[in-house]
Amino acid sequence: MTRSLKHITTVTLNPAIDQTLTVPGFEPGEVNLATREQIHPGGKGVNVAGYLVDFGFDVAATGFLGIENAGLFEQLFAEKGIEDHFIRAPGRTRTNVKVVDDRKGRVTDINLPGLVVTAGDVAQLMYRLETLGEYCEWFALSGSLPIGVPAGIYRELTLKLKDMGKRVVVDTGSHALQEALPALPYAVKPNLRELQGLAGQTFGSHREIARFARKLVQEGVECVVVSLGEEGALFTEAEGSVLAVPPDVARATTVGAGDAMVAGLIAAKAQGMTLEAGARLASGFAVASLLRLGPYLPPRPEVEAYGREVRIERIE
Repeated sequence: MTRSLKHITTVTLNPAIDQTLTVPGFEPGEVNLATREQIHPGGKGVNVAGYLVDFGFDVAATGFLGIENAGLFEQLFAEKGIEDHFIRAPGRTRTNVKVVDDRKGRVTDINLPGLVVTAGDVAQLMYRLETLGEYCEWFALSGSLPIGVPAGIYRELTLKLKDMGKRVVVDTGSHALQEALPALPYAVKPNLRELQGLAGQTFGSHREIARFARKLVQEGVECVVVSLGEEGALFTEAEGSVLAVPPDVARATTVGAGDAMVAGLIAAKAQGMTLEAGARLASGFAVASLLRLGPYLPPRPEVEAYGREVRIERIE
């Protein structure tokens, strides 16, 4: 197969099997009846890979999987045509339980700890990234860190990939993101809470959010995307800041929307889109992901149509 530098790699260090339970009127401390159960192989980078493949990109996925329950992931990779470069480690990949209360519009997450990863596993990952770097231009580093992986791993990975001339997008929690920022990835995608953690302050307006995002851009991060839940997302690059406000749609879930936005951002930038066009497409990915559980998008024209419905506001 002829390789293209448009090929993308996602890195998921702490994947999970997502068990989603629909529990109308969920009450903590009480006996609750689930009306629906769905199980999907997940983890932020796995989701990003699934969305990008559905949009038409060639994608490789790597990270760490437990040997004992890798089958669900292998089935997904085979179904979607995702190249499987995951390192198998002893034990089981964690399960994350999401309790969806569609009556109250709330989601409760119960996340289990991940695999215990060794220094040898990390060394093997580094070697795989060198191999993938031979034909991949974009790398998405997504999600939390498993036990045994140092807090600075995303910084180390970003520096290694940048030395190879690659573009890196990082989407992780506040502490790991704080560690990664000095390596200056191409893009980061914190949510508002994570951005406030980085800044050490709360923000009272979109203008204040944009001001801090511009500071990160001035320091060398080329693109900062701040997800704001139902308000949309704020995109900042050297040319300015825009707020992308999505259209209202009937939602099957909100799980994975942030991962879909990361996928849409990479899809946009891999095609050379401007700030505004990229904000539309990334938001279109996020909206489209709300329609179904798991890392699945509707056909590409439908995703692009959602992007055209996104309202763009310039933030001065």
